[in-house]
Amino acid sequence: MPWLGLGVFQVADGDEVIRSVQYALEAGYRSIDTAAGYRNEAGVGAAIQQSGIPREQLFITTKLANSDQGYESTLRAFEESRRKLGLEYIDLYLIHWPGKDKYKDTWRAFEKLQKDGYIRSIGVSNFQIHHLESLKQDSDTIPAVNQVEFHPLLNQQELRQYCKRGGIQLEAWTPIMKGNLDLPQLTELAAKHGKTPAQIVLRWDLQHGVVTIPKSVRQERIQENAGIFDFTLSDEDMKLIDQMNQNHRFGPDPDQLLF
Repeated sequence: MPWLGLGVFQVADGDEVIRSVQYALEAGYRSIDTAAGYRNEAGVGAAIQQSGIPREQLFITTKLANSDQGYESTLRAFEESRRKLGLEYIDLYLIHWPGKDKYKDTWRAFEKLQKDGYIRSIGVSNFQIHHLESLKQDSDTIPAVNQVEFHPLLNQQELRQYCKRGGIQLEAWTPIMKGNLDLPQLTELAAKHGKTPAQIVLRWDLQHGVVTIPKSVRQERIQENAGIFDFTLSDEDMKLIDQMNQNHRFGPDPDQLLF
């Protein structure tokens, strides 16, 4: 799984998402993260087909819509996602949100799809520690990935440590805080390293061992976000960003988004 990918949340299906994925692939990205709920899987699939890049070089993630949780409905929804993407298999399939009480039946369907060879890896998104513990009680399959909101204002330290101990790869959504980067600590570090605040945050992700998938539709920003492999934050830099945590969410609280 690449450390850097392109997220396409709130990117319109059709030309906009096709262009965004094409820009990313041209810039060297090989990981694309979509979801049934984003309603742009068809556009992502079209961009993949048009790219000419061999399938085995790409890492494609999609997610189950909340309304499709449950065993049989998951199997049907996955096939629809696979059809829209135009792919024989999906590299990573995620339960988008835990919800209230269906995710264990959903997980059984995920296990079947993986066993049948349609999914390389199965994982979850927005799962808290108690969700992961509950899932572990009824399944021997450990989620490969937990994709959660993660950024300097919500550094998820306890969850991050739990996932690391359990062999679950943490992945960050909204890593650049919906553009809310005008913060003195980040501008100071950006000036120090000759980088942008966004690049500082994405580098912080990587040095914490967190996969990151920033979203953008602008070619220059997509290219900029990839420029995070030629510098290193010091221990002091990392500590400065760690201390910015406010447990502030830009998205929903998983324990309050119940369905």
